[in-house]
Parts: sequence; structure tokens; C-alpha cells
Amino acid sequence: MNANSFQQHVNEPSRGNNILDLVMTTTDLSINGLEVTDKIGDHQMIDFSLEVQDPNTRTQHKQVLDYKRASFELMEEELGSYNCEVLMNNKNAEECYMILKNKIATATDHHIPRKRIRPTNNPPWFSQEIKRLINATQHSYRRLKRYQTEPHRQEHIHACRAVKQTIKSTKRNKEITVAAQAKTNPKSFYKYVNDRRLKRDTIEPLIDSEGSTQTNNKSKAKIFNTYFTSVFTHEDLTEIPQPHLLNTQEILTDGVFTVEEVKE
Repeated sequence: MNANSFQQHVNEPSRGNNILDLVMTTTDLSINGLEVTDKIGDHQMIDFSLEVQDPNTRTQHKQVLDYKRASFELMEEELGSYNCEVLMNNKNAEECYMILKNKIATATDHHIPRKRIRPTNNPPWFSQEIKRLINATQHSYRRLKRYQTEPHRQEHIHACRAVKQTIKSTKRNKEITVAAQAKTNPKSFYKYVNDRRLKRDTIEPLIDSEGSTQTNNKSKAKIFNTYFTSVFTHEDLTEIPQPHLLNTQEILTDGVFTVEEVKE
């Protein structure tokens, strides 16, 4: 179960002292208000609500930064106008980080415009030609259902064959292009590889110091931060050893090295 990033949400017995019900999800799904309720016969009911996205919901546009139209010179000038010594005076590391983060975010809003894009679930090799062939296949199938003749059946077979061949060749050409640009454009290579992965590696649910299971990323980060800070070595700054003074009466003024001596 853990190897496949599943989480079991039923932790109470549902029949006698046994847990017979399984409500397993990945960490991407959200189960709310799960409780073991009244019995039906000798078995207790499991009541919960599941948060999922409606597949019929229209895809919304989202705004992303348009770096091609950015003014990096003005952004650099704005960031250079801040006096970091004054802004970060008597501040700890966390406060300095937040100040720097806010200044960069402000400069980004001022000098990098945004553009609207519509997310798509199409694979990277999908093209308008493939879309046209798929539409032609659907039209030929509707004609075949309507007329039920041999010519329409052959037409639909050829349309399906054309889609398969086009998809196969397009995928092969896309992968050849991505592989050829792996060294010059590694970002595109790893994006293509990650998009084809069926399972993404995620951090499993963690148990905090109080014994509660934490599934969201913020709670997991706090657990890791608490653990890492607990293993830091705290030095005793009250007894710092003094360095031994070396004899500096004889000072080396000149040094001559030949190429042969350096090679040796």
C-alpha cells in the first residue's frame, strides 16, 4: 500500500474488533469527515465525503509570467536601489529571507507582465493533424452505424488505421527530437520523461510528535524542519581556544618556480 502511495483512512474497527472496510486514496485526493457510525446488522457504516473535481467543469485560463516581454534591466535597477544593510539590520535569517522574497516579488510584478494560457491534457506529440484524423474517424463511425454498408465499414477501417499510423510516427519523431536535444535542452527532455510517468514519487504521510498523521505538504515540511534542527550541534561559545602565534621573523619575499617543477 505504501509502495503505491495509498493511504488507508479507516483506523477504527467496523465489525467487532476488526477493520474490514478499506477507504484508500492517494495523497492527491482529500477525504473529509470520515467516521464509523451506527450499525447495520453486525456491521458499522463508514460515513465520509470525498473531494473530487467535476470532469465536466470548464477548464479555466490561468495567468503565467511572460518572460519574453520582461524588462530585466528595470528590474535589476529597482532591486539595486534597496539598501540591504538597512533593510536587514538586526534581522534573523527567516526575516531576511522574507524581506528578500517580498522585494523580488514586488519587482517581478512591476516589470514582468503576465499572459493567459489555457491548460491542456493533450500529450506533447499531439498535433492538429492527429485531431483532424480523430474527427474523421468519429464521422466515419457515425456513417457506418447509420448505413451499415461494406464501403462505409472499409472507410472506417482506413480512418482508424490512418490515426494509428500517424500517432505512431508522430510519437517516434517527437522522441527522436527530444533525445537529440537532451544535452542542449535538458529541461524539455526531463519534462517529456516526467509526463510519461504513470506514478509520481511523493512523500508518504508522516506522523508528528503528537502521533497524528499529516498528509499536506506544509505539515510535512514542518516535521522535517523540526527533525533537522534537532540534530544541529550547538557549540559552546564561552570557551573558544586561542590560536597559537607562529614565528614570523623570517618572511618569504620571493618565490621562483619553473614549469618543470610544477609538472613534477
